[in-house]
Order: sequence, then structure tokens, then C-alpha cells
Amino acid sequence: MAKYDEVFNSEEVSEETLSAAEAVAAMAVVTAFADAKDAEIDVETLASMLWGFETFEEYSEDEMASMLDKLINIAEDESVGTLFNSANESLSDDSLFDAYAAGVMMLVDEEKGIVPKSKMSFLNQLQAALELDNEEAQEIMDEVITAFKEALLNPDDESEPEMYQSPEGNFQLPIPVDVQDGGNVESEPGLVEFSDDGTLLQINYQVLPEDQVAELQSLGEEGYLKSALLDVYVPSSIVKTVPNSRVEHNEYIRETISGYFVVVNMPQGSTMAVEENNSIGKRLDAYRGILAFVNQGFLYLVSCQRNFLAGEVPGSMDEEAQALKGEILEFVSTIEFG
Repeated sequence: MAKYDEVFNSEEVSEETLSAAEAVAAMAVVTAFADAKDAEIDVETLASMLWGFETFEEYSEDEMASMLDKLINIAEDESVGTLFNSANESLSDDSLFDAYAAGVMMLVDEEKGIVPKSKMSFLNQLQAALELDNEEAQEIMDEVITAFKEALLNPDDESEPEMYQSPEGNFQLPIPVDVQDGGNVESEPGLVEFSDDGTLLQINYQVLPEDQVAELQSLGEEGYLKSALLDVYVPSSIVKTVPNSRVEHNEYIRETISGYFVVVNMPQGSTMAVEENNSIGKRLDAYRGILAFVNQGFLYLVSCQRNFLAGEVPGSMDEEAQALKGEILEFVSTIEFG
């Protein structure tokens, strides 16, 4: 019996029906069994490779495991040839190329990014069985090999993100800007600011002194935070430096965190500036979203900025406020409080 007769010369077909997607995955399973020196199949590797196909991108881990169990059971309980025949009958015209690609990917030497010559006999027979011409088969093989080589040259970066730790130890978070690509991290007591060409994320914080704790208990959280923003922070930290600034939206929120949120319109108050006629840079208009909240004895004021380029028209205040609030809440969700 020739080496792969059990795969390509069987006439048996399983009573189990296969979808076109399952038929593609079956070709990977068939190849794995035909190439394995023993009956052990690395299911995790098989699944990770199949997720690289658009057909399987949305498959959950449970769905992938269930499908592979079904296919492997057919190969083990009936035969590899039975699985191949059932798959071959179930392939659609649209899935035919993926089926051959699934076979090729199982035979690529991952360290070298090539198909060893010793594996070509199987692929030649698979090509014939799928009725692909030489040009089609070579094109598919080239695409698979190119994908493997790109993966070798550009492995996934699994390194831990660089973290910022506050000097007081009350919080830490992954740095949200790329420092190596020009992003800045500026820190001083009670303040850290992350910025790049299009981003400004800022955290102001302070320990609540006893009188502020008493005020918080007296006014309640909403009243205290509203006063901290509208009566103290906005006038002293924003209006003082950008006189025409004004609060255009404010609300108490109870979403992923409870706090008081405002949007400040800052004409020519952006931290970004553009040059006009080779003159000193003119600051852009901006909206500043600010969220105030209390956590473990600290008052936090977290803000982000929306810049408007010349001629850019803002959306409605409700739209702009929702966008700024979403950005801040997403940023806050990355903070680990000590």
C-alpha cells in the first residue's frame, strides 16, 4: 500500500454531515493525521492555525473545540480516508482554496518558513484530489508560506506594558502613550500628564484633609464633587489661564464609577498649537472633559482633551460630551488603585 492510500484511495463516507467550514478544518485534521508519526494531534496548535482563516475568526474556544472533537472522532472512529471523503464532498467552490491552504499550513516548517520536500508528495496528492491546477496550488502555497515568514519576522510583542506608579503609591496604570515615539509623561506631586500629538490625559489627585472629609459627608458625594469642580478646580486651574473658558455640560454619573463630569469649552485653550504665517503658534480651540471622584481617601480629577483644527465644526454638545466621557471612563478603567 502506498504511503497515503488510506487517505486518498478510500471510498467510505461518514454518516456525519459536514458544513463547508467544517470541511476546510477537516483538511487540516486529515493532514495532521497523515503526517503524524503517532496518533497524537496537537489540538491547541491546530485551533490556533485555523483561527488565522477568516472563516473561523468569530469562532469561540468552545465552538472550535466542539468542531475539532467532531472531526477527530470521525478520523479515529472511522478512518482518515472517511473524513477526507466526507470533507471533499462538502466543500463549496468558495472554500476549495481554503481547504488546500489548510493542508499546506499543517506541513510548513515553522522555524524555517518552508514546506520540506518530504511533505510535497502528500500536497501533490491533495492538489490532485481537490482538482486544483498547478498555478492555483502554487499561488496558495506561496500565500501560506509568506504568512508564516511574516510571523517569523514580526512575532507578537507579548512584553508587559510600561507602567506608571504614583509616588504616593495610591495608583498605577499602563502608560497610554508611546514614549519611544514621542509621547510625554510629565509628573509632579499630585499630578501626572500623558500627552502626544493628539492625546492629553491628565490625573490630578490629593489626599482628602479632615475638613474636606467633613464637607463630603455634609454635602454628599454629588454636591461635594460638583463644588470641587465648578467652584474650585475650573475657576482656578482653567479659567485663570484661559479666561474665556466656560462649562457647557455637567452631570453626576453612576456608570463604571460614580463621579461628577463636566465639559469645559476652552477657546484657544488647547495644549496644542499651530503656526500661522510663520508666526508664533496659535493655540487650537478645545473641549476639556473632567471627571471628579473619590477613591480610598483621595480626590481624583481625571481629564482628557478634544482639539479642533482650523475650520473643524464640533458636533452637538451631547455628542461631544458622550465621547469625552467615554474616553475618560475607558482611561479610568485601566487604573489600578492601591
